[in-house]
Amino acid sequence: MCVCQTMEVGKYGKNASRAGGRGVLLEPFIHQVGGHSSMMRYDDHTVCKPLITREQRFYESLPPEMKEFTPEYKGVVSVCFEGDSDGYINLVAYPYVESEALDQDDVPERDQPRRKHSRRSLHRSGSGSEHKEEKAGVPSDTQESTQDTKSPKVELHIHSDVPFQMLDGNSGLSSEKITYNPWSLRCHKQQLSRMRSESKDRKLYKFLLLENVVHHFRFPCVLDLKMGTRQHGDDASEEKAARQMKKCEQSTSATLGVRVCGMQVYQLDTGHYLCRNKYYGRGLSIEGFRNALYQYLHNGLELRKDLFEPILTKLRSLTSVLERQASYRFYSSSLLIIYDGKDSRTGMLVERRAEMRLMRLDTSLPESDASSTESIPSPPPKVDVRMIDFAHSTFKGFRDDPTVHDGPDMGYVFGLESLIHIMEQLRDENQ
Repeated sequence: MCVCQTMEVGKYGKNASRAGGRGVLLEPFIHQVGGHSSMMRYDDHTVCKPLITREQRFYESLPPEMKEFTPEYKGVVSVCFEGDSDGYINLVAYPYVESEALDQDDVPERDQPRRKHSRRSLHRSGSGSEHKEEKAGVPSDTQESTQDTKSPKVELHIHSDVPFQMLDGNSGLSSEKITYNPWSLRCHKQQLSRMRSESKDRKLYKFLLLENVVHHFRFPCVLDLKMGTRQHGDDASEEKAARQMKKCEQSTSATLGVRVCGMQVYQLDTGHYLCRNKYYGRGLSIEGFRNALYQYLHNGLELRKDLFEPILTKLRSLTSVLERQASYRFYSSSLLIIYDGKDSRTGMLVERRAEMRLMRLDTSLPESDASSTESIPSPPPKVDVRMIDFAHSTFKGFRDDPTVHDGPDMGYVFGLESLIHIMEQLRDENQ
């Protein structure tokens, strides 16, 4: 198990004290919609992820003008793998002490050794029911591993007040509502399995602390976009480079420079999040990508037209910043677009429509008059755009990288330009 002091498992919660050597229980970040590295909740304002040295150094050397578009880097913690006799396992964070935790170096965690384990049930906190992980729409030849169905038991202490529903490959709704994004738990289970397989040799891990960029949103709607026409880093093996190039060629990465990697969008009509994962995104055509953007901006009652200009403004600003970053390459980086699914305007919309329904009953108003929302004030919506995942990024002079690139990352810029163009089309078509 762990060389740290013995602790009672699962007793720390979100109010965990850091005093007296106590650790902070890490929980899966319930709003993770994409990626393969498990994002963990550290506190309300902070998330953490397994440290990759290249990514840490990149955060530490970011140009000032890029910091508006990246999560704030908050340092490093040591993370201990702990378990109990019943099979429940936890990750607990402690203040980092130099030379105490082992570096992951530059080996992506998905390439670290894995060991298969017997099937374990997955328990949800406060419930005796079991949740089978949603796997609909995942082609058998694209599944990364069967590890996710054979991972240790995970007891969850933190849940969303809003249930999630996963859209499968046939665009049907899964029958079960859950209180975390299913992709988040998938990544978490895989991460724990990898760490457990190494637990005899590795006692402590280093995790990056990063800003929780959805903290300011009550009902965060998140779109995770894999950016660029190339995804493999300069240090990738020929085999990995070939795999990544094939994924790009077979998706909108090649045609648009961007593809959907994950999504959750709050639905006002049902009160839950609809979710998509990266397998859905890989299979989209250009028109399918347009439809995915439309779905992301639709709250179940209407298209959020008020979001177009704020998002476009941020995308144009980011494009301008990246065009000035000569020699930078952001291979395999993602872009998050975030807005609140139930802000003050949408709350008024629901109330207004309820009033209109009553008015129709009382006065037999025509549907077109009663459903009009033109009179609703429209305060500017809060949106955010952030670049994440820099494990394969590089620039001239960075860590003595042997390959030096000229000019800005035009593959990434091409993806931004495609995204801007499609959003402008959607805006103009729905005025």
